[in-house]
Amino acid sequence: MVSTIILGVGIGVLAQPQLAVRFMTVDSKKSLNRAVFAGGPFILMMAGVAYIVGALSNVYFLDTQGQLALDVAGGNMDRIIPEYINSATPDLFVAIFMVTLLAAAMSTLSSQYHTMGTAIGHDFYKEFLKGGKSGKTISVTRLGIAVTIILSVILAYMLPISIIARGTAIFFGLCAAAFLPAYAGALFWPRMTREGAIASLLAGTFSSLFWLAFVHAKEAAPLGISQAIFGMETLLTGTWTVVDPILVATPIAAITAVVVSLATKPMPEEHLDRCYRGYIKR
Repeated sequence: MVSTIILGVGIGVLAQPQLAVRFMTVDSKKSLNRAVFAGGPFILMMAGVAYIVGALSNVYFLDTQGQLALDVAGGNMDRIIPEYINSATPDLFVAIFMVTLLAAAMSTLSSQYHTMGTAIGHDFYKEFLKGGKSGKTISVTRLGIAVTIILSVILAYMLPISIIARGTAIFFGLCAAAFLPAYAGALFWPRMTREGAIASLLAGTFSSLFWLAFVHAKEAAPLGISQAIFGMETLLTGTWTVVDPILVATPIAAITAVVVSLATKPMPEEHLDRCYRGYIKR
């Protein structure tokens, strides 16, 4: 739980693409400062409360029903908190809780769909296929958003139980490995280069996917890729099979960013002065 949910959510939340896109729309530094003041404590309280309530639900259900939380939820990890809320709180609180939950879900989904649609319409279509020419970027972006919404609905009906918690851990861990070293380097290390950021993104992504497919037992065994290629469920044995990819892929991505940046040509002085406003010593 520590390496998957706690580390995944606690660290991966810093590197989610849809949140980065939101920060890009902020109109002033003053707004950013206000957001940090409000958002920092909010994330701390929300994550801390969720972890504590999830763990203490075992104590509550053992005391009231004589069962552990997972047994009360019928083996479905995703139903533990809903069962606890329905059982331990009054109906009015349940209604308010559901409204806030839906508001948070709608906010997150809208930013994620916007980010995915922009990636398809701008990054892939305009920049990669059209070489910077606009073409039908808006139409392609709208189509991309529609396709991702449809795929999300299909996955919601196809995926098995207990997938929400595990899927969240995978997504947040992948975000941390792919984006966090590049974000941190770009913000705080003037020696970071474009090549270093790209290499870090690729190293973090592929090392995380490799660990999921060939080492981490919860994913490697059901996928069967390692079994089909090497004749064994996981390439490593023992405690390695329960080590989450975030603990392996994120350090690999960070090391790659540093090594490649130091081995490539630094950014122009004028560019660094514009980005860092001269207050970071080089």
